[in-house]
Amino acid sequence: MTQKSILNHSRALEGVHGVQVTPHSPFDLTETTQSEDFHTSTGRASTTEANQQLLMQRLWHQRPACLRPIHCSISCHGDQNLAERFANVVTSIPFIALGIHAPRKNVNSKLYANSLIGVGVASSMYHSSRGRLRKFLRWVDYTMIATTTVCLSMALRNENPKLLMAASAIFLPVNPMMVSVIHTGMMEVAFAKRALKHPDLRMAHTVHKMSSLLGCMLFVADDLFPKTPYLHAAWHLAAAVGVGTCNKLLE
Repeated sequence: MTQKSILNHSRALEGVHGVQVTPHSPFDLTETTQSEDFHTSTGRASTTEANQQLLMQRLWHQRPACLRPIHCSISCHGDQNLAERFANVVTSIPFIALGIHAPRKNVNSKLYANSLIGVGVASSMYHSSRGRLRKFLRWVDYTMIATTTVCLSMALRNENPKLLMAASAIFLPVNPMMVSVIHTGMMEVAFAKRALKHPDLRMAHTVHKMSSLLGCMLFVADDLFPKTPYLHAAWHLAAAVGVGTCNKLLE
């Protein structure tokens, strides 16, 4: 059918009552389809981007406790009764003894030894505290542990990355657990390397691995089952054994 015949057919229909013929271009359908496809693809992109943002938010809110700032209420779990409180204070004392007997060959090793004493003192004060002071001492406890890991990194290596040390100093009062995880990981790598080179350290490294694994399990269990008595005190003992083997690296 030619264009002229189509035009004549349209004019003939215009005479019929109630019929109105509107000019139509074959390109209108193409433009409409392309516009709908564009909006559809744009909508899909927006939905995908929104889903990605939602996933990132969920991952951020579900991040491990070690990557979260410390939020401790006055009634932190642990120390449910006088006996458990006493056990937690007593098992904090080994850290003081480890700090007293730690090697003090140079300034960095002295800082590490003194920081160990600080861990024992801070832990004892926290577990023996009550009321609003307990919340502050909980932060002191975590911060002192993180400080000890930083001091150990300094004692094991004469030169540490300046950017890492600066970042550690900034995040230490805000997120001490994250700082502890990073520097503990560095210590584990250094311990493993030295144990491979020096056979006399292999026994200490084996004990260290076992105590560290047990300590991690007890730490997680203490967080998941806060009503279980003496879990925190057991974690203290496992951590003290691990710290004692770390002192072998400084001898």
